[in-house]
Amino acid sequence: MAKKNLGEMSFLDHLEELRWLLVRSTIAIMIMAFVTYFVSDYLFDEIILGPTRPTFFTYIWFCDLSHQLGFADSICITQLNFIIQNTEMEGQVNIFVWMCLLAGFILSFPYILWEIWKFISPALYEKERKNAKVFIFTSSLLFFLGVLFGYFVVIPMSVNFVATFSVSDVVKNQFTLDSYMGMVKTSILGSAIFFELPIAIYFLTKLGLVTPEFLRKYWKYAVIIILIIAAIVTPPDVVSQTIVAIPMLLIYEVSILISKVVYKNKLKENV
Repeated sequence: MAKKNLGEMSFLDHLEELRWLLVRSTIAIMIMAFVTYFVSDYLFDEIILGPTRPTFFTYIWFCDLSHQLGFADSICITQLNFIIQNTEMEGQVNIFVWMCLLAGFILSFPYILWEIWKFISPALYEKERKNAKVFIFTSSLLFFLGVLFGYFVVIPMSVNFVATFSVSDVVKNQFTLDSYMGMVKTSILGSAIFFELPIAIYFLTKLGLVTPEFLRKYWKYAVIIILIIAAIVTPPDVVSQTIVAIPMLLIYEVSILISKVVYKNKLKENV
């Protein structure tokens, strides 16, 4: 993967390049965060807090799916019995800033990838450097698919589960704003990072750290982990768990296929 005269840049030169990568990426995030400020009402009311209402798209789709499968209203979500409250003096201000920064990071992700590519490209072959557009497009596409999966699947399922779960009728659900926003950030970023698995496997296989045999060997463990995650973030019904688990299993299978292709190409190059 790497073939470059290491004497061209000193260690301090690399640190300087890394510093400017972080500076430019931070500026990009701040700019996009500032842009989201002008649509903050829509961002919070319709997007971030959307899954707290029964009229959210996913809940309606689940109800339609329930009817199509002949389950009547078994997985229909008609009410979410909880309230979200702020209990800290500066709670809403802090949440406002951090969620705008999160939105800024998501919107500027393709640019950040481009900066990362520029940083690592000197260590690549000329043929590999020509794949910059493919790398940025594919990585960005997977990232945004992960964000959408986290937002439209993981968050609604998590909200529905915690809203309907109760240890006693005496206990009422009153969630803090900070805990809800933390769940939103974790679900979105966690899903986005997981969807980058094929890209990570590509580079790990390229470096010789992972092989398709290794991934296939531990496939059953991966399935168990994915099913556990799906069971945790969804209500206790098979349909919801399946909807969450299937895309994650497909991502893992795609990663194995990518690893096979890269591994075969490496073997051909070494012949």
